[in-house]
Amino acid sequence: MMDLHEIAWLDRQHELSLADLVQLSDLNETEVLELVEYGALQPLDAGAPQPVFSADCVIIVRRACRLRSDFGLDIHALALALRFMERINDLESQLNALRAHLPRRHF
Repeated sequence: MMDLHEIAWLDRQHELSLADLVQLSDLNETEVLELVEYGALQPLDAGAPQPVFSADCVIIVRRACRLRSDFGLDIHALALALRFMERINDLESQLNALRAHLPRRHF
């Protein structure tokens, strides 16, 4: 197993175990699994006996920790907030893609 305290950069292709994800956040194993159950985190293979996550999930669990710390949210509210934030990011990406196809205005 890698020493997670020395990692400065996680490649998007890097895979993390449940234990790795717990170690990289202030969430416990039960909380991480509940975020999976509520759809806020998605393992790479939902049918695998042991969940494995992409490195992108580190951002999500750290965001969850900040939200819990800043607003005192329980795990259900965290999952909902994370899903809303993901949806907002998706919509912003779509909006930016559409704007890129519009003709430029010259003032």
